[in-house]
Amino acid sequence: MRVAIVGGVRTPFVKAAGVFSKFSALDLGKHVVVGCIEKLGIDPSIVEELYFGTVLLDPRIPNLAREIIVRSGLPKTIDGHFSANNCITGLVAASAAVDAIASGRISCAIVGGSESMSQPTLTFPRKGERFFINLAKARSFGAKAAMISAFRPGFLAPQAPSPKEPSTGLTMGQHCELMAQEFTIPRHEQDQIALASHQRAAEARSSGFLAEQILPLGGVSEDNLIRPDTTMAALASLKPVFDKSGRGTITAGNASALTDGASAVVLMSEELARKQNREILGFIDGIQFASVPPGDGLLMAPALALPRLLRRFNLGFRDIDLFEVHEAFAAQVLCNMKVWRDGWTRYPNTEVQGEIPSDTMNVAGGSIALGHPFAATGGRLLLATCQALRQRKLSRGAISICAAGGGAGAALVSMP
Repeated sequence: MRVAIVGGVRTPFVKAAGVFSKFSALDLGKHVVVGCIEKLGIDPSIVEELYFGTVLLDPRIPNLAREIIVRSGLPKTIDGHFSANNCITGLVAASAAVDAIASGRISCAIVGGSESMSQPTLTFPRKGERFFINLAKARSFGAKAAMISAFRPGFLAPQAPSPKEPSTGLTMGQHCELMAQEFTIPRHEQDQIALASHQRAAEARSSGFLAEQILPLGGVSEDNLIRPDTTMAALASLKPVFDKSGRGTITAGNASALTDGASAVVLMSEELARKQNREILGFIDGIQFASVPPGDGLLMAPALALPRLLRRFNLGFRDIDLFEVHEAFAAQVLCNMKVWRDGWTRYPNTEVQGEIPSDTMNVAGGSIALGHPFAATGGRLLLATCQALRQRKLSRGAISICAAGGGAGAALVSMP
């Protein structure tokens, strides 16, 4: 059974600690899920399941998907399934829904994710956590009093989520610097990717392309990270952020920024979509995941995921009209493109796909210009792929997203 994309929305993607600072991930999620239903005029009673996620977890809301349903006035009989898998969270949510619809178990689901980097959940230091846990376990006043002498003011110091990879202790940016050095990715090529991202995003904004996706929130109706006036000279003037030894090439200009935002996409079985006379924006033909050890290149799993997906359908790059490649860092895009073109000695069975023509990749801008609210990026890419294919009267698009932990996801989308 084919799975149809029948619509979706996203908030504007905005710089963290800015205009969306007062909105939590729950607020952002409710806005797009309810807004999606209202925009499409869907009877909420036909929505059977919501697959929704976030990456910056809030332990007070262990199932964000279900909480959106409970707090938004939607039928409480809708099942809510939470997902969290770094930058591929949105694709993980979509994959679960696609499987459920394709099997015939359900006919309609909403998928997506939200991210409030402005409101991360803070924790105590580990020593502080242990102190307060042991204090709570103490059964008598005397036992509690005896423990007080072990208290240190530092136990109360709030800690934001760590940007470091748990298994390596390096940040994603530091890992990407190692990748750029291994694959000899020049700084100027990274800046060219960034420049194209901003130029294309600016054009997409001015043409109204982005407005079709966006559901305004809090008086904000546009993405605010796009820099239409940036130049190669301006990008070249920025200093490396993650490696200051003289070898570093990743800057604030050729990397995606901390972003607040949310997206939601409605999926239906083809049968239900046609029964309801819905416009089908596209079909999700397949989703593929892959992983590599972080030490092999933390963000290199797209080099495996996308070829494996295409192989399932007996396709190659030559058969893809448009590519949406998530731009966590320009260097990460270029590293994976190099493997797709030339192969990878660490994984000799990786199929060489050839070059992606520059005019077929991220035609309306990428995450460097538009922003990257982790869990919301998958939904944005699904909508953008359908929209761009339809606008250009093309047939097939491919999506590639890298993720922390050495993971990646890829999706294949086709037009009706």
